[in-house]
Amino acid sequence: MSGSGSNSSELNRTASASSNRSKNAPGNRTDVGWKHGIDINGNGKKVKCSYCSKTVSGGIFRFKHHLVGTREDSEPCCSVPEEIKDLMIKIVAEAKQASLKKRKLNIIDEDQGCERLEERQHIFGSKGKEKVGSRGAVQATINQMMKKGYKEEVDAQVAEFFYTSVIPFNVIKNPAFTKMCEMIGKYGAGYKPPSYYDIREKLLKQAIDKTNLVLQEYKEEWKKTGCTIMSDGWTDKKRRSICNFLVNSPKGTVFMYSLDTSDISKTADKVFKMLDDVVELAVGELLMQKREHLYWTPCAAHCIDLIFEDFEKKLKVHELTIKKGRKITTYIYGRSMLISMLKKFTKERDLIRPGVTRFATTYLTLGSLHELKASLLTMFSSEEWKTSKFGTSQEGKKVENMILDNRFWKNISTCLKVAAPLMVVLRLVDSDAKPAMGFIYEEMDRAKEKIKNNFNHIKKSYEEVWKIIDARWDNQLHRPLHAAAYYLNPQFHYELEFRSDDPEVKEGLYTSMRRLVKDATERRIINVQLVEYHFGRGAFAMDDAKESRKTILPGEWWEMFGYRTPELK
Repeated sequence: MSGSGSNSSELNRTASASSNRSKNAPGNRTDVGWKHGIDINGNGKKVKCSYCSKTVSGGIFRFKHHLVGTREDSEPCCSVPEEIKDLMIKIVAEAKQASLKKRKLNIIDEDQGCERLEERQHIFGSKGKEKVGSRGAVQATINQMMKKGYKEEVDAQVAEFFYTSVIPFNVIKNPAFTKMCEMIGKYGAGYKPPSYYDIREKLLKQAIDKTNLVLQEYKEEWKKTGCTIMSDGWTDKKRRSICNFLVNSPKGTVFMYSLDTSDISKTADKVFKMLDDVVELAVGELLMQKREHLYWTPCAAHCIDLIFEDFEKKLKVHELTIKKGRKITTYIYGRSMLISMLKKFTKERDLIRPGVTRFATTYLTLGSLHELKASLLTMFSSEEWKTSKFGTSQEGKKVENMILDNRFWKNISTCLKVAAPLMVVLRLVDSDAKPAMGFIYEEMDRAKEKIKNNFNHIKKSYEEVWKIIDARWDNQLHRPLHAAAYYLNPQFHYELEFRSDDPEVKEGLYTSMRRLVKDATERRIINVQLVEYHFGRGAFAMDDAKESRKTILPGEWWEMFGYRTPELK
């Protein structure tokens, strides 16, 4: 009985082995690849392609790679129909996946054999190790080819999600969206998205907790360096007045919240109440009356923008030049044919350059006109312009006369001599690269001096400009805190031209100190420490302190070298 059972078992194994014989075996003709090639010798080792007539050695396996184009020891077929190629890609990929699956099933046996393998390698070296580099490259090629077709389907599904959910298209530019796609790809097949409850409750709570942890880091920084509360008003597409409240410090800017102020009258009391609420969570004179340690300063960028506006209103040359500049740009950009002509003559450069503020944009556009003067003169003198319908129209002639008028270009130059130095200050106060408080006092003075130099020190040429700047600076922008920050900025303090005896600077310093430090004993300590700082003694005399005065930000410099003057720091 046992012998009979043994023979029966052996026959079953033989039959099973026969039925499971690889489709790639030379004698097997069930492989779909044979429908697209001819067995030359009858042994399945050489296959002639039905599409390109090339002979592929190595059997049906390599022939299928010939059709797919993986370059796996065979030259790709250049004549195979696209649908046949796609079919072969799928077949080859499925075979590879089946092979990988089979390997995973044997992973336990492989782990158990690790010690024997290591022992064998120790005795015989690494010659017996399997070379997987070429096979990995082939698999990567197959995957890439398969993904090409799948990507179109995936892209279509992503687009459908956007369309059916009415999601704004610019959401796709969000780095978080890209990261989400990458994370899903890493997870692989079978990923299930979070449930409605998860994303509405659990994950939202986790995100809030994470944000609060980050916010706490900022709040700790505020205790050390102080902070600036900012309000930013704007109007949305529905004509609603929105006011954003933010807190700025050397660590960065944090958004607190937005408020719809459409139905709120913008009185001083109302603005005070809104800003006071922000202080509770984390105008001007009223806040300072209630909160003795708080200093209010107006938005520097807005004040500089108002200076630009005053130039246009009060200086005739600026008013007329800006009016002509607007006429030229409006005329050109209102006609698609002229835009094309402009891009041809300016080599794709634009006349309109958006700025950080409304009136800054006006002067930046004048700057663009000045830079592209030669191109514009060439364009409006060309046959292409003269023979166009615009060049012969009455309005076109007016614009042409403006462009060809030499006085217009001289006036642009005059306007830019005034605006360019202030544009430097505007970029400073609108940038997050470094805190502007310690620099604005000096930079405004430098801007005025630059304007003076631009007009060769001829007083009548810059006098009115200075009056406009001083009116905004003295009555609106300048605060004692600016002078104090200038005095405590090591980048300026140790320069030969530093104005240490300037009454405005000294008064600003001590006014700020009296407001921020109420204790008289502490102020006396700070006065002693100010002497150390002013003359560069103690820690301030170290070579490192001297060498880094201009290389690191003032706040960082004080953090590094103000350790012996903690009250002043």
